[in-house]
Amino acid sequence: MLERDLPLASTPVVPAVSLDACYRQCGEIAHAHSKTFSLSARFLAPEKRRAVWAVYAFCRTADDIVDRAGDPAERLRAIDAWDAEVRAAYDGHATHPVTIALCDAASRFAIPLDAALDLLRGARTDITVNRYETFAELLDYCYLVASTVGVMVTPILGSIDRSALEYAIALGRAMQLTNVLRDVGEDAGMNRIYLPAEEMRRFGYTEADLFAGVVNERFADLMRFQIARARELYRAAEPGIRLLQPESRYAVRLALHLYRGILGAIEANRYDVYTKRAHVSTRAKILTALALGFTH
Repeated sequence: MLERDLPLASTPVVPAVSLDACYRQCGEIAHAHSKTFSLSARFLAPEKRRAVWAVYAFCRTADDIVDRAGDPAERLRAIDAWDAEVRAAYDGHATHPVTIALCDAASRFAIPLDAALDLLRGARTDITVNRYETFAELLDYCYLVASTVGVMVTPILGSIDRSALEYAIALGRAMQLTNVLRDVGEDAGMNRIYLPAEEMRRFGYTEADLFAGVVNERFADLMRFQIARARELYRAAEPGIRLLQPESRYAVRLALHLYRGILGAIEANRYDVYTKRAHVSTRAKILTALALGFTH
């Protein structure tokens, strides 16, 4: 079933596939769209791994709706349908393989519905807002589209202290800011600018420069500033790993290190985020995984 064909929650159907098949579909979505996420999830216990897959697939479906070409009003209607589907799932009436898996995961790990609905608020923002004036506004957006994922995943990972959630929120913001910096050129192609306007002005870098893909010293200074701030967010989030259940710590530590590595890749590309996509190579991922070891 394609996202555009999502059934309304008012017309539940009996799923034609097994729960295991629904989870497998979620895993396939994760493998296809995020090698970093997929690698990190391998180090979770099977039940936790597939629950995390379900969360990822739910979020990815929303992302795909947002990025779909076409009328914004149609995309907003599709997000509304996905919203109705997840609400129905939490009421025990899931009709889509992804939400069938998510509903099962939520029943096992108490994944909060409010966080899923906040993520869909962020998806609507992606359709209706394409500029951010201040970093505070950008941080609020990062919470909606990324920190909410941390809020959903933390009950799956398990925590030994309630404050673990605040660290998860910080990590989500760090990862989303990393996405923003990596995807400047790609987003410009969709008329989206996530770099705060007041900071672009401070560094003397204009929208015209951005749409032209200009990589000059002003842009490099702007990117150095943003990268330093992203790294500070990672530093703020890292102590929270100790607050997770021991068996979950390695997977999160690996995800943090790999995602933070994208910042180094941007630097290695001399801040050219227009013609080069910053990524961590497979070899670097393996070496990072080995260097971190399997300690808790």
